[in-house]
Amino acid sequence: MPIHNSQSIHPVSRRFSIAPMMEYTDRFCRHFHRLLSRRSLLYTEMVTSGALIYGDRPRHLQFHSAEHPVALQLGGSDPLELATAVNIASSYCYDEINLNCGCPSDRVQSGKFGAILMKDPGLVAQCFQAMQEVSTAPVTIKHRTGIDEQDSYAFLCDFVGTVADAGCQTFIVHARKAWLKGLSPKQNRQIPPLDYMNVYRLKKDFPQLEIILNGGVTSLNEAKRHLEHIDGVMMGREAYYNPYLLAEIDQEIYCDLHPKPTREEVLEGFAIFMAEELAKGTKLSHMTRHILGLYQGMPGGKKFRRYISEHAHRPNAGIDVLYSAVSAMQSTQNHTQHTEFKI
Repeated sequence: MPIHNSQSIHPVSRRFSIAPMMEYTDRFCRHFHRLLSRRSLLYTEMVTSGALIYGDRPRHLQFHSAEHPVALQLGGSDPLELATAVNIASSYCYDEINLNCGCPSDRVQSGKFGAILMKDPGLVAQCFQAMQEVSTAPVTIKHRTGIDEQDSYAFLCDFVGTVADAGCQTFIVHARKAWLKGLSPKQNRQIPPLDYMNVYRLKKDFPQLEIILNGGVTSLNEAKRHLEHIDGVMMGREAYYNPYLLAEIDQEIYCDLHPKPTREEVLEGFAIFMAEELAKGTKLSHMTRHILGLYQGMPGGKKFRRYISEHAHRPNAGIDVLYSAVSAMQSTQNHTQHTEFKI
């Protein structure tokens, strides 16, 4: 199936979503994740408003129709520019538009967007209104519990309340504050302590709002426990590095009766997609880097990962690399039953 623009906005459930991650959740990653879960909400990497206004729009915005439901995350701080970016993206029919108010990187801060926006909830409210006025999809906000020394619950409530008064109904809360100076983005995902209680409290104090929790969720059981208190859970790195856990999401989170896909079924489906992309000139390594964790914890999983890592980047690498990677994995499984792999 070719990449094309959808003709309608799909119904969105945010009960479980996969976090937007720079240099990870590109369209190849999202297609792979969709094969694992039919229901999870997927997010793009953050795209700046300037990149859409002045850059290569199709490269940033095109996606495969199979990815629905999928949300576009934007970065920016100028209401007019953000509205222009949403207008540009409108023909691609994303199912949600999200404004990043949580990224703490120096590059993002220098552009006056990301987590630094939490200092000015009035500006965020203006950005939201400008975006929602031109969007047919719901506009949501992703943010932290606080920044630097401004980490009180009152600060968090003021931010959410101000933006909610502008009409925003959905807040995706990374349950850590961000340090704007002194910590790298990676450290900002690890060092500030998780504060789930204040996210739960936020839902109690704003029951009319949809509150989604993000940060530190590494298992399905954790997600279920959080869902006793809030409306949805967003998972990031764990979903990327241990992707087969996503195969449980539809049944366990959405009560979907479809049987979960096997690893081999997922690999077969992704191989079909990769063959289409290879015919267009896409490099195999751009796609296979996202599937390295598919057999994590399985016998031969390391051989599968190593073979792909060593061979997918070679000139003219093709689907045969997958065949060989599976063979290398199965050679480690000794007398265990092999599952036939078909493309």
